[in-house]
Parts: sequence; structure tokens; C-alpha cells
Amino acid sequence: MPLLSADLACRDAVELATDYLEGALSWRQRRSYERHLRSCPNCSAHLEQIRAMIAALGKVEPETLPPAAQADLMDVFRRYRHEHEGRGDPEPPDG
Repeated sequence: MPLLSADLACRDAVELATDYLEGALSWRQRRSYERHLRSCPNCSAHLEQIRAMIAALGKVEPETLPPAAQADLMDVFRRYRHEHEGRGDPEPPDG
């Protein structure tokens, strides 16, 4: 989990979105994250996309996914991360 400074980078905010939704951030991290969301429409939209995806899909446990589907998802996430490393503020992929 990335450490948060007073000015949270979009890259860090994207990485923290799941922890934020799961309530896994400390109160300081949460406050910094929420401050960033108020000033960044792209990260706010990213968080809303994640919320919409969760609402649409419900909870999928890793054990319920066939191994091939797990591998395919991991490949997509790895490619996305690799393609957006060092590019500044990544935008989430369109589904």
C-alpha cells in the first residue's frame, strides 16, 4: 500500500481505491484520499466506475472463477499496469 503525502498522486489514488472501498485505510490515509477525490474528477470517476462494477457483478470469490479466467484477468491487469507505468495519471480501462 503506498504511503500518502499531503499531495496524493493520481497513480497512488488508483492503487488505493480498493483499500478505500474495503475500509482498509487508516483515518489519515482515508482523509488524504478523500481530499484528493474532491480535487480530482478523474480519480472520482475511477472510484465510481469501481463502485458500479461491484454493484453490477456482486462479489466474485477467486475460488469461483475457473483457473483460465483467473489467468486471463491477471494478464489484463498486468498489461494495463505495464502500459501505464511512468505515464503520470493513468485512466482506468473502458470495459
